[in-house]
Amino acid sequence: NQKATHSENSQGKKSQHAEEAIFYMNCRAAYLSVLKSSLENIKSKEQLSLVLQQAGRNPSRRTINKYWTSQTTSLNFDDFCAILKKEKPATKNELLEAFGKIDTDKAGYIFHDELYKILTTRGDKMTWEEVTSITKQADFNCSGKLDYNKFCELYLSTREQCCKAARDRLEVDPRLRQQQFGNQTENSSEGIPVPVSKASPRISRKSDHKLANGDSRAPSRPSSAQSGKASTSTTVTVGASSSRNTKLIIEPDTMKEWQCVQSKGCFYLKENGEIISHKYRLHLPQRSAVCITIKPLNIAQAEGKSCRWLSVDTDLFILKENEPQENLQLVSFTELQHKEMFGWRGELGSGVYWLLPFTTGCRLRKVKTQIPGEAKLVGRDEDGELALTKEFRAALLDIFETIDLDGNGLLSLEEYNFFELRTSGEKCDQEAWAVCKENFEMKKNELTRQGFMDLNLMEANDRDGDPRDLWVTLLSLGYNKALEMTEACPFVIDICAERCKARMKAVSLEAGGSQLSRAVCRSVVNKGEAKVLDGSENIIIHTYKSGSRISSVIENKSENKVIIHVNNEKSKNCLNSRGLTVFAVEVAPKSMMVSQHVMPLKEQEECIYSCVHSLV
Repeated sequence: NQKATHSENSQGKKSQHAEEAIFYMNCRAAYLSVLKSSLENIKSKEQLSLVLQQAGRNPSRRTINKYWTSQTTSLNFDDFCAILKKEKPATKNELLEAFGKIDTDKAGYIFHDELYKILTTRGDKMTWEEVTSITKQADFNCSGKLDYNKFCELYLSTREQCCKAARDRLEVDPRLRQQQFGNQTENSSEGIPVPVSKASPRISRKSDHKLANGDSRAPSRPSSAQSGKASTSTTVTVGASSSRNTKLIIEPDTMKEWQCVQSKGCFYLKENGEIISHKYRLHLPQRSAVCITIKPLNIAQAEGKSCRWLSVDTDLFILKENEPQENLQLVSFTELQHKEMFGWRGELGSGVYWLLPFTTGCRLRKVKTQIPGEAKLVGRDEDGELALTKEFRAALLDIFETIDLDGNGLLSLEEYNFFELRTSGEKCDQEAWAVCKENFEMKKNELTRQGFMDLNLMEANDRDGDPRDLWVTLLSLGYNKALEMTEACPFVIDICAERCKARMKAVSLEAGGSQLSRAVCRSVVNKGEAKVLDGSENIIIHTYKSGSRISSVIENKSENKVIIHVNNEKSKNCLNSRGLTVFAVEVAPKSMMVSQHVMPLKEQEECIYSCVHSLV
């Protein structure tokens, strides 16, 4: 019985947290539909009315005046959430009950004359023009009468459409996605659950744990709405070109007899700012010392083209597969850095591991650049036949090099399908592959470089030289209209084992998801320095420096969601993954979440990370 009760209580808490997460998501969506930032305050009655309408409320003047008094100068996001909790949206039954008091005959309609009289003389009085705008709507008006059942249905559906439009704007706009609370690599606003554990010995605590206003008592309101600000500051310095000063502990002479495998992959930046990449399964037949490295793939682009992806940071998280299969345990990650390479060396037991590539997004992000003109993809040869231009052929060769994951100079059906999934969202089945084999050059049932070129030429011919479909392919692979790869980062993974030959296989092309988010958070918590927010011992800021990269994670051990204000204004020569100097992060109860990743803007200069985290 005790177990059943505990289980019910646990499920009840999860359900409560889920409902709260949905509520705050709707709050954020409405707030950011009107204001540029969650840190910006509502500054007028008109703004308050507008944000309430975006949240599906229809506030009267009396309601607005209740929250905006003569003493009010501004309201913040927390105030807005509190108002929404009090002002519940009207239900259909409540609306019908209100109309029923007017329609004493229960006919289901109200004459326009009577409606004008009531709405312009009683309660929150409307103007004659405002009432006319209602009676003109054909959806619920006929023969001088208002069908209030239809009116209520339309009102409720319009309200839901308004809320949905606000949520959709929040999801689609990459700038808003980064500004809004939460981790940019994790869609869920609930954060990563915190495992029950003892306090970390690395936590540095201030001697005085009083709130900023001097009151040492427990706050009566949830921590996200405290009037005082608990805060902590962190400063980390990264020396100039430090990434070139830390070498992997790898002795080439001792690894001559080790057996090595290699696979390529790629980070792709989606339209909404999300980063996806290949994921891998690694099988070790027996226990062995292992060396694992990852680095950007250096492919020779056409002369004069920039190779900006070579400066993108790469990382690889190693997770052990257990039973059940989805239960992955973090083993380690490639924390050692030498130039652009990140690596790890240690011993792994026999079994199956998952390798999850990761980049912070500091240097792989949406950037608006002026392009003088669109590159030409297709032209005519001497015989008047369609031909691919020299520039387009060079780009296709680079693409082939990237998607040829095993580096054998041929594309298998599996490799080609990763290309198809990224560019068209569909896979090529065995039957379609057999048709390819009949029309394009193949060796050992794998597509050659020439066959890949001819495949793209056929696509150009199918459209009679119209390059639009070709551009769809190029843009989805991270190229801009000047044929420069600016929104992708190809990489290469090398694994060497002392006692056996490992097997590595790419299994998917997708966003990292909760497993990667959990691994990133756990690695920072395990390796980094922890600081308790002065005045709020349940909020801990973890900071970890690895090579030239700095990562920060917020851990919330309290029973309430918290909103943390993050200020980087005193940092120098820094580039962060949020793309914002000041922002806010919402962390769900009993969870942890990435605050930000930071890298030097200019590698040749010293980078000073100076950040203040404070409770809103």
